[in-house]
Amino acid sequence: MTFSFQIPGSDMQMPIAIDPGSSIVFVGANGSGKTRLAVFIEDAAGLDAHRISAHRALNLNPDVPKIRGAVALRKLRIGWDHEGATIQHRASSRWPNSKPAVGMLNDFDSLIQVLFADQSVKTLDTHNTCRSGTLTEVIPTKLEILADIWQRLLPHRQLVITGDDIKVSAIESSGTYPASDMSDGERAIFYLIAQALVAADNSLLIIDEPELHVHPSIISSLWDEIEASRKDCAFIFITHDLHFATARSAQKYVIKSYAPTPSWIIEGVPEDTGFSEEVTTLILGSRRPILFVEGTGTSLDLAIYRCCYPDWTVIPRGSCEHVLHAVVTMRANAQLTRVTCAGIVDADDYTMNEIQHLNSLGVFPLPVSEIENLILLPEVSRAIAQTEGYAGAELEHKLSNLQSAIFNSLSSQTALDDVVARYCRRRIDRVLKKVDLSDSKTINEIISEYETQTSALDINGIAAVANQKILDALENRDLPTLLTIYDNKGLLALAAQHLKQTRLAAFEAWLTRMLRDEASARDLCATLRRFLPPVQAS
Repeated sequence: MTFSFQIPGSDMQMPIAIDPGSSIVFVGANGSGKTRLAVFIEDAAGLDAHRISAHRALNLNPDVPKIRGAVALRKLRIGWDHEGATIQHRASSRWPNSKPAVGMLNDFDSLIQVLFADQSVKTLDTHNTCRSGTLTEVIPTKLEILADIWQRLLPHRQLVITGDDIKVSAIESSGTYPASDMSDGERAIFYLIAQALVAADNSLLIIDEPELHVHPSIISSLWDEIEASRKDCAFIFITHDLHFATARSAQKYVIKSYAPTPSWIIEGVPEDTGFSEEVTTLILGSRRPILFVEGTGTSLDLAIYRCCYPDWTVIPRGSCEHVLHAVVTMRANAQLTRVTCAGIVDADDYTMNEIQHLNSLGVFPLPVSEIENLILLPEVSRAIAQTEGYAGAELEHKLSNLQSAIFNSLSSQTALDDVVARYCRRRIDRVLKKVDLSDSKTINEIISEYETQTSALDINGIAAVANQKILDALENRDLPTLLTIYDNKGLLALAAQHLKQTRLAAFEAWLTRMLRDEASARDLCATLRRFLPPVQAS
């Protein structure tokens, strides 16, 4: 199902739609009506919404009485455990003093009760099934899933969970301490993971200030893990933290103002432009290194870069020249911005001298003509197919069919000419952008200087080299070489067809979600990193 609602504005309503498996980020300054917006969306979505307030009490008490799961869930989701509780009781029961925007959400006890009830039911069911001799699969409890995620985020800590208690083991000291003695950050991570795990199927999760109490170094990983664990849910994040907003692969909106009527002025952030220069400048005030990349920053592009460069803030800058300008400018003003940076650009048949020059500036070319082509490299395609369970002869057959389809897409002279023409345009554009006529004073001087600087531009020669390179790659069945020059967005559709038997949009969405899931994408990310340049910050 798609969650749809209309946000009232001063002149008209703004339609918002979000599908399960995707997320939206609303970012705004203090006083911009962020929490009021969270309440509005919660009311609009009704019982499908599960809102985690910014005003949340984080007192973890494993000694709470253990009760039936259904009762605990009503108390958690609606605020009242009576059998007659309905959505109409949520505003007055879940939120103190019937103030959902400012009331302190104090539901940690109910959350613990839900987790223990789930553990009790599932472990007893597993026990009975085992004794009957029909056990074929052990379904993990929500506490077990939580513990796995928690330890991946905090490898120096381990949750020790029994039938009625929770403790923490400190790996470095081999000692344990009560869960009630967790740090603010540890409790916050536990709470947020648990809230997502116990939400109803196909819920809309609304999280106000998702970064609260969580260290910046793990905030992206935390929400990557949570989103991966609840692919059936949609997520709405409402934050004033620009670093968090930038790091999420999601549709983004900026809340500019709020009036108590209620109405908001909200602007979408186009995927092909990124944040405004003003917002980007604020992002650059962080201490995290910046990776400027060529391209428009589609969800799949960003997922690849963020998976392979997890310690960098990735900012798309469009063309190669814009990447170069951003890197050179920021490095020249390093004392002002106090930010380290580097850049990645598409392969464009650079000479070794050109590559060395780019590297000296802190810019590193891809090994393929555009980032999507990485998916088509044989080793990467193999890693993707293996995640789908293919192996042996069936795996080799799929990979062979995909490569044949790519080669066959250039079987006509027209298709070959189109690739060569695009290649020539890129090379010509690169040369023309280097033309400097600033010292020419007259028209004749401009003409003379232009002819001098472009005289070496042999278009027929460029076309012949590109044409021969493609023909050689086709003859030798050399796919990696072909992908250095073959730019064609349609190639990814062939990967969708042959690796997952789906359409391009669904394939891109699936691959994006998988790359966000650290556990599922570990082998794929490792394979991608083998081909991506090892960037170095200034």
